[in-house]
Formats: sequence, structure tokens, C-alpha cells
Amino acid sequence: MRELLLIVVSAALVNNVVLSQFLGLCPFLGVSKKIETAAGMGAAVIFVITIASGAASLIQNYILIPLNVEFLQTIVFILVIAALVQFVEMVLKKMMPALYNALGVYLPLITTNCAVLGIAVINAQENYNIIQSMVNGFGTAAGFTISIVLLAGIRERIEYNDFNPSWKGSPMVLVTAGLMAIAFCGFSGLI
Repeated sequence: MRELLLIVVSAALVNNVVLSQFLGLCPFLGVSKKIETAAGMGAAVIFVITIASGAASLIQNYILIPLNVEFLQTIVFILVIAALVQFVEMVLKKMMPALYNALGVYLPLITTNCAVLGIAVINAQENYNIIQSMVNGFGTAAGFTISIVLLAGIRERIEYNDFNPSWKGSPMVLVTAGLMAIAFCGFSGLI
């Protein structure tokens, strides 16, 4: 149990996928304008990364390794991730059309989100079993969600602040993200 807790804390805070590994920056910067949209994207990413991590672990350990075809890992993982994203897209379109419309093009981009594929590959490299893979995936996705919701909250607060017009938009978002990354470096001594 302690090992799983260490995996979650490490994935979410110490090795935050966005702020320390710089994976998944496209949705991080693109969907972080409103807290509600960021939280919806975070929930979708939590579902996709957690399930994809488990499925990729099963496929890696019980199909690719026994058949000695580990070189197909990337292709197989992308197919699994694409199927999961299609499932999430159908569910959101049916159950939460407002969130589906708010996420727009960023929802299908979860398929090509390097964070999702990166965690599946990292789990395979670390030889995690299915439970460890899913816990690492959940921790990673939780860290992504924490990061994107924090950035969305900051962006909402600074949107109407009075500062130099040349800093409006992307420059201020990138400076804010950089400062968040520096702040998350403080967690490096935690584990």
C-alpha cells in the first residue's frame, strides 16, 4: 500500500507530467481558459490515462512480451488510447453536450496527447504490473488535472487585471506556467 501511495504522490506532484516532464502542453495551454472546461478535460484525461495504463500493461505483459513483438508497443498503445478517447467522446456528446462543445478539438487531441502515450510507455519501461500501472496513470492524470485547473483559475483571475498590453494572452500564460513549474520544483524533495 505504501508503494502505491508513493507512486501516486510521485506522479501527481514530484514528477508532474505537465510542469516537470513537459508532456501534454497542448491541452494544458489550450483548454485552461475556464475552470469548468479545465476540470472537464481533467476528468476525461483521468479516465483515459487510468484505463489506458491498465490496458497497455495487460497488452504489454500478456501479448507483446510473450509473442516477442515489443517493437509494436507504440502502435498498439496508440490504438488502445484512440479507442478509449472515442468512447469518452461518445459519452460526453450524449451525456454532457455543453462540455463536449466547450472542449471542442481538444477532446479528440487526447488521442495524440503525448502525456497519455508517454505514461503507457513509462509504465512498460518501469515493468509495472497492472495495479502499479493504473495507480501511476491515475496519479499522472490527477497531476495533470491539478495543473490545468490551477492554471485556469489563475488565468480567470488575471484576465481583467491591468498590465502592459504586450503581456496579454500567450506571454502571460507562458510566464504563469513557468512560475507554476518552478513552484512544483519545491515538491522534488518530498520523495
